[in-house]
Amino acid sequence: MSHVFPRHTRVAPPAARRGSGIHIEDEAGRRYIDASGGAAVSCLGHGHPRVVAALKAQLDALEYAHSSFFTSDPAEALADTLVATGPKGMDRVYFVSGGSEAVEAAIKMARQYFIERGEPARRVFISRRQSYHGNTLGALAAGGNAWRKAPYAPLLIDVPLIAPCFAYRFRAEGESEEAYGLRVANELEAEILLHGPANVAGFLAETVGGATAGAVPPVAGYFKRIREICDKYGVLLILDEVMCGMGRTGTLHACEQEGVVPDLLVLAKGLAGGYQPIGAVMVQKAVYDAFVAGSGYFQHGHTYAAHPLACAAGLAVQRVLHDDGVLARVAPLGAKLADALEERFGNHHHVGDIRGRGLFMAIELVRDRASKAPFDPALRLNARIKAEAFSRGLLVYPMGGTIDGQNGDHVLLAPPFIIEPAEIDQVVDLLGQSVDAAIAAIA
Repeated sequence: MSHVFPRHTRVAPPAARRGSGIHIEDEAGRRYIDASGGAAVSCLGHGHPRVVAALKAQLDALEYAHSSFFTSDPAEALADTLVATGPKGMDRVYFVSGGSEAVEAAIKMARQYFIERGEPARRVFISRRQSYHGNTLGALAAGGNAWRKAPYAPLLIDVPLIAPCFAYRFRAEGESEEAYGLRVANELEAEILLHGPANVAGFLAETVGGATAGAVPPVAGYFKRIREICDKYGVLLILDEVMCGMGRTGTLHACEQEGVVPDLLVLAKGLAGGYQPIGAVMVQKAVYDAFVAGSGYFQHGHTYAAHPLACAAGLAVQRVLHDDGVLARVAPLGAKLADALEERFGNHHHVGDIRGRGLFMAIELVRDRASKAPFDPALRLNARIKAEAFSRGLLVYPMGGTIDGQNGDHVLLAPPFIIEPAEIDQVVDLLGQSVDAAIAAIA
């Protein structure tokens, strides 16, 4: 009998015993294609020899040192690498143990930044509906995932939410993508004015929407307008690239494709590819300089911040991405994945949208393509698809509540960057079988 407190008390998952490449093997020896990289984490797959060797070497040298006493060689080297390859002006990196911690740190950092500048009234953070920024209380409050927030609503700070940039669902008939992008971006300006510009600290957004709505890319020009609005009112732009960053969309940082640079950039997941728990906040020089000129102290911290073993894993993963040409594979493989999905689902009566960027793709399921009407949430189609895929040896990331937190179903794909074209065909074929079987069971 297990004494582990599981995610679901009525489900007993098999034990994962080993991993190799794009596969995970369970206790019975059954192999699964990890087509979602866990939760878009395993960018290099499992058991990469360079990363494993780096972890062993670091373990032989130093396993832990508290960041209030020491820095470490892997932390310094990883920060140097991220700054050298990061967006213009990023000058410092604050390391934590995961995405939720990184979002919490970014929120606190933004708040204290304004205190250091003598603007203590700036306390309001604005985010978007159908977003997800983590499960700790501050990060959960800042997100727009209604289902995840509901049980904890009495504990959460108030974070006003504006519309997401979700063209498939919310662009009006006859409205151009450019006009739609400007319309929803301008909601930020209206919200800032509603609360008073002197009271607003930051705007937090996923550059490409993640698990809540399913790999939703912004329309062209949306984030440029967002950046203009933030600059106009002195509001910090915080981009959450925990899921969509670190090469997942075809460039190291998803914001590169938007032509914008944030004030704070939140990273995790693919930063170390799951080989160790790590997250980070990349910080613009102007933000860091405010701390230097002010108290000199960031009133925040965690026991495992900048953990040497975690930083060694992140450094090894980043070196493989750049030195071994793995990052350069993502865009062409992403095009292959998009083509395969289009071929299999482009005329599927119950697939309304195929979307995403790079190796970060999703299909949205609909009861009827013409009307975009979703399936009844009570049918739990997303869970049925997950079960059908699992039975076929395929791991995917389905979710419900795609449209508004209650209605809609989608399936997210985020395979490792080392996947081969033939394996992409296998993933899409198995997904097609799973979708058809799940829908047949509720027809």
